Amino acid sequence: MPAQLKLAQLRERAGLTLEAIAEQTKISIRFLRAIEKSDYTQLPGGIFDTSYIRQYAAAVGIPPEPLLDHYFAVTAPHSEGADTRTLLQKLYQALVSRERQTETARLR
Repeated sequence: MPAQLKLAQLRERAGLTLEAIAEQTKISIRFLRAIEKSDYTQLPGGIFDTSYIRQYAAAVGIPPEPLLDHYFAVTAPHSEGADTRTLLQKLYQALVSRERQTETARLR
């Protein structure tokens, strides 16, 4: 199985349960778990996969791009898997940038 992006930890840090995200997005808990585990073979396929990943990211309050980068790297034909460290760094940088923007907006 591909390396995980620790999405469950980010979700829990945001104070969210899978049930709450499922209710908000109307995505099955089974698919949400698959996203958190980077087990994309369990998703329905096609545009549903990227849509579910985007909705998950929005619900948790994280940028979707690093998650989508990971999805495409892992699911690409003949992929050996994504460079997880690089993808985690992108996610971290995006989260830090978002927190800085939020803090700047609060100070205004």
